[in-house]
Amino acid sequence: MDQAADTWSRGGYTEGYGAGMSTPETAAGAAHPRFAEALARLGLTDVLPLVRRFPEATRTAQEAAAAIGCDLSQICKSLIFAADKVPVLVLMDGASRVDVDLVRRELGAEKVTRAKADVVRETTGYAIGGIPPFGHLTRTRVLADRSLLDHDLVWAAAGNPYAVFPMDPKSLITHAGATLVDVRETGR
Repeated sequence: MDQAADTWSRGGYTEGYGAGMSTPETAAGAAHPRFAEALARLGLTDVLPLVRRFPEATRTAQEAAAAIGCDLSQICKSLIFAADKVPVLVLMDGASRVDVDLVRRELGAEKVTRAKADVVRETTGYAIGGIPPFGHLTRTRVLADRSLLDHDLVWAAAGNPYAVFPMDPKSLITHAGATLVDVRETGR
């Protein structure tokens, strides 16, 4: 499955709290304001100083992992699909692709397709490439692939294509209100 929404736009790491960014306030400013507000509502203000800012957006999860210095599978992609025309968020590790047939079966839907860019923005309030796992404009059903639990720490978008934040996957899944599922594409 080749999809634009399956790319994870991030940039080369040059700034970040503890690595060139001098104050937590500067790090906190790297996150999209709506996402920073969502962190505060969830009692996660301790995450703001951990946000890393990049000088330019990258196009793939591979580039993001290289910039961060982590394994590709430690990238948490936030992907919006349409299940019978209803938006659903799927959280997937950066090394894998979503199997839409497995999503369809999981949701009991007749048809699952990737959501168009305008639907993504209307649903989440963020552009493709910067969608965080929570803090969206509207509440959607969220599925998280079990592969995220293979790591102690994953990196997700902080609301724009230039910033990411780290979090342990169990907490990320909980705060996203996600159902843990197996929707990763396997060899066909």
